[in-house]
Amino acid sequence: MNPSISLINHPCTLCCKATSMWCSRCQNAWYCSPEHLHSDWPRHRRECVPVTPSQQYNLIATPPPAQPQIITVSAILFAPDEDRPRIITVNCQPPQTPSQGICPAPLVQEHFPGGQANSVVLTQGLNGEPLRFPLHLWYSPVALASASPINRAIYRITSGAAAKPWCGPVIVLKFNGSRRQGYSDAGSNDLPALSAYFLAYK
Repeated sequence: MNPSISLINHPCTLCCKATSMWCSRCQNAWYCSPEHLHSDWPRHRRECVPVTPSQQYNLIATPPPAQPQIITVSAILFAPDEDRPRIITVNCQPPQTPSQGICPAPLVQEHFPGGQANSVVLTQGLNGEPLRFPLHLWYSPVALASASPINRAIYRITSGAAAKPWCGPVIVLKFNGSRRQGYSDAGSNDLPALSAYFLAYK
């Protein structure tokens, strides 16, 4: 019996239509079209174990694993030489491997002298109330240590009453939940909690 004829009896994994084409990576899943392989790939990739192909006919190329996409969110920038904070967009790089954690890494270095930035997470707002969405504040340790000019935007929202003056740029992102696994858009509604933090910081 001709083996190529018997292959046609295999049903497509997605629609059960008779097919003679299979996944080129594992040769263990049958698809009637490349589109059906692409549609089923999120499920099939978990069971797709590569094998050395023994025959090179009727193969459908398996799509490569999806690369993590850059995430863009709104953040608040307190620029040292501006009178008001403003909304900017920040790109966040998803972790490449599980060992890097599960939260995307904000690409904020371009806003800081020498690309050096430290961060702190604010979990409390006004009157010590817990924040439903913690705020991730990035600042320049170099600017704070070198007594750079006072950040005018922070000086203004605290009416100059902060116990310790802030120097250098500050960028604030907002986590999308208490587990801090990702970010959502920060905005003007977050300013009261930030003002309370700047006033209380010593």
